[in-house]
Amino acid sequence: MNELTRATRLGRVRATAYAKLNLALRVLGRRDDGFHDLEALTVSVADPHDVVEVQAVPHPGGVSLDVVGETRNVPTGSDNLVVRAAEALLVRAGRSGHGVKTTLRKKIPAGSGLGGGSADAAATLLAIQRLLEVEIDEARLLEIGASIGSDVPFCLTGGAAWMRGRGEQIESVSLPAAVPVVVVLPPFLVDTRTVFEAWDELGGPHSAREVAAPAAIADIVEVCANDLEPAAEHVEPRLARFRQDLEDAAGLSALLSGSGSAYSVVLDDEEQESRVVRKIRRALKVPVASSTTMTRGVRLGLV
Repeated sequence: MNELTRATRLGRVRATAYAKLNLALRVLGRRDDGFHDLEALTVSVADPHDVVEVQAVPHPGGVSLDVVGETRNVPTGSDNLVVRAAEALLVRAGRSGHGVKTTLRKKIPAGSGLGGGSADAAATLLAIQRLLEVEIDEARLLEIGASIGSDVPFCLTGGAAWMRGRGEQIESVSLPAAVPVVVVLPPFLVDTRTVFEAWDELGGPHSAREVAAPAAIADIVEVCANDLEPAAEHVEPRLARFRQDLEDAAGLSALLSGSGSAYSVVLDDEEQESRVVRKIRRALKVPVASSTTMTRGVRLGLV
């Protein structure tokens, strides 16, 4: 019985890919390699999330991809991070001739600052590792992840952590279990590369808007600020008005995640949740996810 036969007997592996939220983000400067040095307090959240399913097939060889769901601005070919992650792991494992069918069920919008593509890549790496029983240690898996995208190492680890460097340096931190978070999705998206370019063109601004850290993270950071917010609002001026309307509706401060466009509202307790969600939906009429923080970035299961 060869490796492919064993993998086929597993059937399919399903991986839930959780979105990430930046609760605080400082941009320390542009690097010589074109990336930016960051210091970001980041958490995994239950919703929105994507699902990646992987299946070993006898033919054809290589990686195929089907994308369904929230597909706007999501690549459907070889430039999708699911395909790139699958191919990178197969090459590293010496199994590039194997056939792997992947299905990506999208709920995390591209251009929302929620790390959907990186979460999908992390889920793919872990799913194929399990499907094909690839023997690879965590350090090498994180190395592959970093070669695919700056947020992939965090999404592989998940939970709560400081992300430093360009995102590949992960320092885990402790949070109370299942902190309630409301994730709000504006009716417009923002391109990450464009926001970083604008940050450079604007002279590397620090955010002038700082909010007191919610109780759940007050032991980790005193104030929350996102240095990409001025650049994001320069690229998409509607963000500033949307945030103000959101904060008026919620009666609480809202935090831009990454380069945007999604915002989060971290709550002190679950009793606030239904009331805050209802008020935001009524006022803004946009998608609102009632969510919680998670202790991992990916959940695996057999189909």
